[in-house]
Amino acid sequence: MTTTALIPRNASGLGAHPSASFSATLRVHLKNHPGSFAALANAIASAGGLLGAIDLVRVGEDEKVRDVTVLAGDAAHLDRIIAAVSDVDGLDVEHVSDRTFLLHLGGKLEVTPRTPLKTRDDLSMAYTPGVARISSAIAADPSKVWSLTIKQNTVAIVSDGTAVLGLGDIGPEAALPVMEGKAVLFKEFGGVDAFPICLATKDVDEIVRTVVALSPGFGGINLEDISAPRCFDVERRLRQTLDIPVFHDDQHGTAIVVLAALLNALRVVGKRIEDVRIVVTGVGAAGAATTRTLLTAGARDIVGCDREGTLYAGRPGLTPEKSAYAALTNPRTLRCSADDALEGADVYIGLSGPGAVTPDAVRRMAPRAIVFAMANPTPEVLPEEIEDDVEIIATGRSDYPNQINNVLAFPGVFRGALDTRAREITPEMEFAAAQALAAAVKPDELAADYIIPSVFNRDVAPLVATAVAAAAERAGVARRSRGRHETDPAELPHR
Repeated sequence: MTTTALIPRNASGLGAHPSASFSATLRVHLKNHPGSFAALANAIASAGGLLGAIDLVRVGEDEKVRDVTVLAGDAAHLDRIIAAVSDVDGLDVEHVSDRTFLLHLGGKLEVTPRTPLKTRDDLSMAYTPGVARISSAIAADPSKVWSLTIKQNTVAIVSDGTAVLGLGDIGPEAALPVMEGKAVLFKEFGGVDAFPICLATKDVDEIVRTVVALSPGFGGINLEDISAPRCFDVERRLRQTLDIPVFHDDQHGTAIVVLAALLNALRVVGKRIEDVRIVVTGVGAAGAATTRTLLTAGARDIVGCDREGTLYAGRPGLTPEKSAYAALTNPRTLRCSADDALEGADVYIGLSGPGAVTPDAVRRMAPRAIVFAMANPTPEVLPEEIEDDVEIIATGRSDYPNQINNVLAFPGVFRGALDTRAREITPEMEFAAAQALAAAVKPDELAADYIIPSVFNRDVAPLVATAVAAAAERAGVARRSRGRHETDPAELPHR
């Protein structure tokens, strides 16, 4: 058996919860006799896999060749399925193609021109000599760069590869596929042209200098997968220096979507954000920003936890960032483990990793409890272990109900910011985005398994963009009204 694309090992221990992210197409040769395909299907099922597409490649005198797609829960599970199929008598596996690797071959992005170059006239206007007139117009009035270049619709996705997904510090090259994927999401859901910028440095000063130097070509900066606490300093300094939006999605995108989901979840269970007790595990970039956003929205009792337990004022060994977090939270000064902090809590928000809390601790939460277990790919606590014990469960995964995914926020946030040529993204704009996102689920649609819209709901990004643009205008950070078209002739030079 040959392998078209390498299938990496995964020690997640998640178990078989099949999804397309761990799927492969097997080219198999089956003998022409009754029951041969049934034996193949039974092998897949007995290994806990799901049988997907089945395509007939060719028919021979003694055999049929088929391409069979299987879905698994993780890479190790996929290996077990392939082994089970390979053991079937009268069946030969010619090769295995990992569908996710195949999707990434050659990258996921390309640059395409907006105007065709078919004649000398086309070339003379798009490039020399005509383009010199455009450059001169911008030199005379730099604000025209917004209407005469790609700046009006282009975002830089900047990462140093130090906090990629749940993989940690894997470097800028390994971060590139993730940033490419982010760019695809920007375009698909927000119509924003985004480009991945993966930097071969972890030095905060160098990152800031590089982004500032690159900024003339972009209408916004999306910081991504930069580890804490450096990410806070990078964002703060860039916001102070640049007059375009700087948005660390791991912080603010997460906070927007969590707030939207929580507002709707609280409506379902009949509780108010001012009254509930909230426990957060993971107080890094996402946890800190989410907590600040929830406090702004009215939450009064939030307890943050790291690996050592609850954060409280005066706890020995806290970093400056964690000390600041502790000063804002834990009003009852709990000094205990995350499990113990969950006793009687109404809401659990996991922004940490698998096993951060136990199922038994979740079962000790208040009646009609809400659990957001968002570690990816393996949640802090598996939904299957607590589904009968809490009212609402949400995760970061697409194969469970209530997926809390940043793609619900950042395309619309940047769409609204770019449409108004905003100088920054303010807390008011972020709160408006969360409210618009929550409102995308109509009151008669709200349910325990539907508190947040699908990422494929095409109404979401326009709703968020409209709310963000209006908030930008109210906050006085918009350079123009969103109602003005990006190619308004009024912005062209007049004779």
